[in-house]
Amino acid sequence: MNFLKSLPRRALLAVAASIVLPLHAGAQAQWPSKPIKLIVPFTPGGSNDNIARVLAVKLGARLGQPVIIDNKGGAGGTIGTDFVAKAPADGYTILFASTSITTNAASGKKLPYDIVKDLEPIGMVAATPFAIVVSNELKASTLREFIALARAKPKSINYGTAGIGGTNHLATELFASAAKIQLSHVPYKGIAPAFTDLMGGNLQMLVPSLLSVAPHIRAGKMRALAVTGAQRSLLMPEIPTASEAGLPGFQLEVWFGLLGPAQLPADVVKRLNEDLNAVLAQPDMKELLAREDATPKPGTPKDLSNLIKSEVNRWTKLIKDNNIQIE
Repeated sequence: MNFLKSLPRRALLAVAASIVLPLHAGAQAQWPSKPIKLIVPFTPGGSNDNIARVLAVKLGARLGQPVIIDNKGGAGGTIGTDFVAKAPADGYTILFASTSITTNAASGKKLPYDIVKDLEPIGMVAATPFAIVVSNELKASTLREFIALARAKPKSINYGTAGIGGTNHLATELFASAAKIQLSHVPYKGIAPAFTDLMGGNLQMLVPSLLSVAPHIRAGKMRALAVTGAQRSLLMPEIPTASEAGLPGFQLEVWFGLLGPAQLPADVVKRLNEDLNAVLAQPDMKELLAREDATPKPGTPKDLSNLIKSEVNRWTKLIKDNNIQIE
């Protein structure tokens, strides 16, 4: 004690630091030491929420702490995304993101966050295809026939979406651009009314998720021409891919992934990515994802980072080239 009194102030601070730093390092090494919030930027129900809930249980078991779903819906996913972007970068608040994060970034609307600067990619989770479906009244039994019909009568085919700037709006425009056809957009407040109008013959086509329309296809209430994934869907393998059905090379999927706030510690990102990939490799997880018509997509944080950048570029180009006005 007398020895410490004799030390100058700087030396005392150095001694204190040497004691505190190892304790702090030890606390960091114990992550996670409390429950983790997984923010789903959409309301409960739907593939985003369903897949996130399955993943939360599995990931929590590996991490040794509960992963709690917190739905923060609104503004097409912007509210929940902004919440994570502004959260402490301590690994206890992460985002269950999807394709909408890139369509929002490409829309030209002013966002309260920067998708690249304010968020840290952790890893891909899964991907699911869209379906190209038409009214039973439309005289087109195949994708080739549909494209030929649309080319012969530009803007004569009406397609519905859940709203301007949403994923199925931009997905349909991407398909139309690739097929070199012109369609007429009819936006709705949600996709359910569009389903009703398609089955009633008031619309001619839709590009929704396959999962959402599978019951209607099976019931014979609408016709599926193709799925937009790289491979046929396990849910309905009888439906050809767009590439097989007449549009070689066309591929588009809704993807899901995990991100955290920027500056998330590297060891936390590494642990989350490793445990995420381990969960995705589990046979029962693959089965659970298959129920959502989703395929596991394990990978690195860099893979997700590259995907986000390429998706933003793709949607930005589509919106600009086709002069798509997003409210």
